[in-house]
Amino acid sequence: MVPSRDRALRLRNLWQCWFLALLFHTDLGLMPLFHGLPVEIASKVPPGSVAVIFQAMLAYGLVPLAAVILITYAETSPEQEQRWRWWRRGHLALSLVYTFTNAGHLVVDMVIPDSRTDQVVLMAVMLVIGLLINREALLWCRDHRGPNARPL
Repeated sequence: MVPSRDRALRLRNLWQCWFLALLFHTDLGLMPLFHGLPVEIASKVPPGSVAVIFQAMLAYGLVPLAAVILITYAETSPEQEQRWRWWRRGHLALSLVYTFTNAGHLVVDMVIPDSRTDQVVLMAVMLVIGLLINREALLWCRDHRGPNARPL
């Protein structure tokens, strides 16, 4: 059996890899700018809603960073078993939400007419990392159930 601290270490590393892939996805999306090519995508979003989209994107990027910090505290806290149970379960739910959003983004990237292969491949990698996060998150929850625990 893998010790829980190793699962927490795996989770932190997987989230960090996922975050780097997210940054790389954005960076690759902007690369045409450096070659004088447009990166604009035809959008039906009203200009007044763009600020809300930026705020949502900011939150979407900051949540995994917060997850890494909370995983660290959950695993290094002396009272980790009881005090952090909410976070282990919440983290599992969070990882599932991110996997579903990545899967949706991958589908959208594949069906848009002018999709780029590099973006599709990178989204597929992010989805695989997300599935690994889901697996480790589930096992991390199971590791902390205790002898009288209810099923997840």
